[in-house]
Amino acid sequence: MLSTGLHIRSAARIIVPALVALLLSLTLSGCGGKKPVQWHATDISGVMEPLTFHLTDDTGKPVTGEDYRGKVVMLYFGYTFCPDVCPQTLTRLATALKALGKKAEHVQVLFVSVDPNRDTPKVLREYVKYFSPRMLGLTGTQDQLQDVTKRYRVAYSYGKGYPDKNTYYEVNHSASIYIFDPQGKARLLVDQQETSAQIAADLKQLIAESWPGQ
Repeated sequence: MLSTGLHIRSAARIIVPALVALLLSLTLSGCGGKKPVQWHATDISGVMEPLTFHLTDDTGKPVTGEDYRGKVVMLYFGYTFCPDVCPQTLTRLATALKALGKKAEHVQVLFVSVDPNRDTPKVLREYVKYFSPRMLGLTGTQDQLQDVTKRYRVAYSYGKGYPDKNTYYEVNHSASIYIFDPQGKARLLVDQQETSAQIAADLKQLIAESWPGQ
């Protein structure tokens, strides 16, 4: 009997740890393999509409949101006469693009003018290229602008002097940045508190998601 008891206790020493290990592995697998992605920006998946618009790019060519499928798109609304927020924001985006290195080829920044009265394609092209060759300026008619700003809930208003091109006037506008994935789905909303490093980190996650291994 003593011998049998020893065999049972010996077997238990082997079986119990094995069962614990098995249960632990089952528990972990049951929790769902991948950890939820942590973004610096606000996740707007399923909240905003896909990338959709009809505008004119800074070469004078009519373009739509479909033309930028296959790229991670950062959409920002502003104007070239903007005294502070626009140049500061575009500088942040340019710095984020530089931080991506070669991965920046997967990203397209679209700067939509809320001041088509003064921002011609030529003016826009000279303005955005100052910040980065990977930026593209977009303009359009007031009807086209109202359509796209309404879609993405962008507020803007003209100051005293509008629409006289010979008089300086300011345009108050929303300052958020919208990020879309390569399928054109709205994914992230970047506010002014996000740094260029945080923007770059979020872009890297989107790129890795869309192009595994990069």
